[in-house]
Amino acid sequence: MKRYLILLVVMALSMTAVAQNKITIILKDAKSRTVLPGSTVTITDLKKASTTDVNGQVTFSDIPDGLHLIEYRFVGYTSKIDSLKFPLVNNNPIVVVLEPAGGEDLDEVIVSSTRSSRTIANIPTRIEVIAGEELDEKGNMKPGDIRMVLNESTGIQTQQTSAISANASIRIQGLDGRYTQILKDGFPLFSGAANGLGLLQTPPLDLKQVEVIKGSSSTLYGGGAIAGLVNLISKTPREERELNIHLNGTSAGGLDLNGFYGQRFGKAGLTVFASKNSNEAYAPGDVEFTAIPKFTRYTFNPKLFLYINDKTTLNFGINSSFENRAGGDLQYIKGEGDATHSFFERNISDRVSSQFSLNHKIGENSEINIRNSLSYFNRKITVPSYLFDGSQLGTFSEANFSTGNAKIEWVAGLNLWTDQFKENAQTAVPLRNYNQTTLGAFIQNNYHATKWLELETGLRGDYIVDYGFALLPRVSALFIINDKVNSRIGGGLGYKTPTIFTEESERIQYQLVLPISSEENKLERSYGANWDITYRTSLFNDQIGFSINHLFFYTYLNNPLTMVLESSNQYRFINSPGHMDSKGMETNVKLTYQDFKLFIGYSLTDAKIHVGDMLRQNPLTAKHRLNNVLMYEVEDKWKLGAEAYYYSKQSLNDGAAGKPYWIFGFMAEKLWERFSLYINFENFTDTRQTRFDKIYTGSISNPEFRDIYAPLDGFVINGGLKIRL
Repeated sequence: MKRYLILLVVMALSMTAVAQNKITIILKDAKSRTVLPGSTVTITDLKKASTTDVNGQVTFSDIPDGLHLIEYRFVGYTSKIDSLKFPLVNNNPIVVVLEPAGGEDLDEVIVSSTRSSRTIANIPTRIEVIAGEELDEKGNMKPGDIRMVLNESTGIQTQQTSAISANASIRIQGLDGRYTQILKDGFPLFSGAANGLGLLQTPPLDLKQVEVIKGSSSTLYGGGAIAGLVNLISKTPREERELNIHLNGTSAGGLDLNGFYGQRFGKAGLTVFASKNSNEAYAPGDVEFTAIPKFTRYTFNPKLFLYINDKTTLNFGINSSFENRAGGDLQYIKGEGDATHSFFERNISDRVSSQFSLNHKIGENSEINIRNSLSYFNRKITVPSYLFDGSQLGTFSEANFSTGNAKIEWVAGLNLWTDQFKENAQTAVPLRNYNQTTLGAFIQNNYHATKWLELETGLRGDYIVDYGFALLPRVSALFIINDKVNSRIGGGLGYKTPTIFTEESERIQYQLVLPISSEENKLERSYGANWDITYRTSLFNDQIGFSINHLFFYTYLNNPLTMVLESSNQYRFINSPGHMDSKGMETNVKLTYQDFKLFIGYSLTDAKIHVGDMLRQNPLTAKHRLNNVLMYEVEDKWKLGAEAYYYSKQSLNDGAAGKPYWIFGFMAEKLWERFSLYINFENFTDTRQTRFDKIYTGSISNPEFRDIYAPLDGFVINGGLKIRL
């Protein structure tokens, strides 16, 4: 009898085992057939749910026989429900395709700045990506630098800091340029003294995409990203050769010769970017001073990639730029100067940096990464009777470890950052030399909590020699309300180490600026938060695609660094006893109809400085900005674009207010298989500050320049040829 009972139990268990099934599902985009990592797959009646991995794949086991409903969801795509009867005919993976929602073609965008394997649609941090056609179109307008790429984005303003040499910085959400961290492939190569000409010395042709995070982004990259960060992502070699040549000329005497080559050869790959960018001294109308300086710049960026095996990759690259830039009295720059026409500003700069990265996979879902960069930047600024000559040597080293699965991801690491500045010439003030060292540790977690909630949390601790310890927590959340609506909220803390390299001191070429003192100055500390909501749908029987994103933001900056004039006619940086805050909102609307795309962006920025009972607007911040872009694109044939940008009046440092203005532009490009021709009419209404306001006071031989809040070059036509071999 006992044997019969045992036999019955074994038979029952065997039947139960047979009734349990396994299934593997791969989710892909219906048009591009690219996989969709981070998609949610749910077997509704069994209450089983999971997300696809980096290969768009998910596996379920222990599924009983019978008919089961399976739901597939991915942000930006139309949900889908299928019924499957188990056992299946075979055990091959099932491929499921999802259609983009709202009639829009949503490419799979993998971002680098968060160091996550998830797509942009499933990352809690709000990231704006400029890539593909948009980056290419902006490159038509200014192929010599990235100012146009950034300035035409909602909530971002490139601020010109020199009236005659066109030096510029980037402002995000009303905060000064020094609070924005600019990275190249995650490396901090544009900080301190090297930040002054960074935007002007970075052509866009070798960039794959530009990633912008607004608000505090301190966990992975340190405390400098108070207003946000801009990460310039370089192209990588592909199996198919990429050889691009870009030739551009302007009506203002500009000439750009840019070339990029990239290709992978088995276990090795190579990319090379080289360019010569130049311009003749140019001033529109009867203006005495150069709106565009005379300059020549050479850039050379080679990068080697080694794919040692399936687990280990290594890459090493060099970024180099050498420039001679001279602006000032137009007659003097053209060699026709005299005692009256004698004012000039000359910038000679050399920039060389290295990038090294070693990545090794440990197991299936874990990897270790070691990175290092060395950067050298030398700059000489010469004006009549004054010379600023200084060199910056910086290093950045990091080791990090990441691991995870479809549910949870971790990244943790240590880094060491040194920044040494040394003056090579004595001036009327003590040497402004400094040596800053920062040791940091960080950990970040991405957690797929439920099918409607993604969480990202991070904690960083930095020890800054001479300034102490800074603890920087950060948290973000993504709420997936349904296929058409999602929302992100996040915030964190930040800090900025004081240096003399600010927009205020840049305007006066650092003349009579006293050095920073760790005994008198301290860290600027901040906290901030932002919240946005996105709605995406289709209208009129899917004829029109419509999306809208609305963002609210707030940043509080305590004890901001301020330059004050002392009785000795010297300038000293002090930490203001008050604070600064910036709050506002951004709205971005996109409409698509057949070959037409309309982008409308509006930003409201209220940035104020509080000192005791005194309250004033942060200078050079447009409270209202409006961006309008209409594009007509026939694939591989034509691109036509019209733009209109509005800036409201801005407070100036001398107490006056700048006038509001509009800028209009038009671009056309004709494409063939291997080349294209384009022409761009930038600012064709000739809006410029010299038409409606003064840019200097005093005499022409000894001018004192005012704030620059509007364009100076006016209407400029540029056109060129792009070759793809």
